[in-house]
Amino acid sequence: MSKNRHRPDDDEISAFRQALRQAGVRPIERNRADPGRPQREDPSAAARRAAAQAAGDDSARGRTSDGRVEAVRPSEYLDFALPDLPWRTRSRLKRGEMAWEAGLDLHGYTLEEAREELEGFLRDAAAERRRCLLVVHGKAWGVDGNYPVLKSHVNAWLREWPGVLAFCSAVEAEGGTGAVYVLLRRRGER
Repeated sequence: MSKNRHRPDDDEISAFRQALRQAGVRPIERNRADPGRPQREDPSAAARRAAAQAAGDDSARGRTSDGRVEAVRPSEYLDFALPDLPWRTRSRLKRGEMAWEAGLDLHGYTLEEAREELEGFLRDAAAERRRCLLVVHGKAWGVDGNYPVLKSHVNAWLREWPGVLAFCSAVEAEGGTGAVYVLLRRRGER
């Protein structure tokens, strides 16, 4: 690292701030961390959902997220588990010691196709009483280049699926951060 870094002068800082204002960037209202209070649901989202259900739109029922997801980095390790999952089970899943019984590769699917495939795959696996699955989502950046779209959405969708007890990125030999092991609840389990 160079010790002779360029230090901006007052004119450059002023020009930068002016450019931000012209671009519509506003300063944050408060400089404090979110205390974790639940967010109020967007009334328009609730109205759209109610209207779709009233119209009998099957695609709106039991669906996963509406497309707004938290972006994850391509190399980010995904890890989720319900709080009451035994530590030993979670540890075995993370080490890849649980044999997966079925797999799904989402490469080449559009976002909507991937959602439908994943939901169908999870439903079928639950009906067949499968316990551990492998889902390959890849790490490719989206069309806009901001984040890996499928990986970010799979991360959100699996957290919302009622039968998922846990999921985590696979071991390197089975896809690494481009795939996840998914642990499903079996019928009759709490």
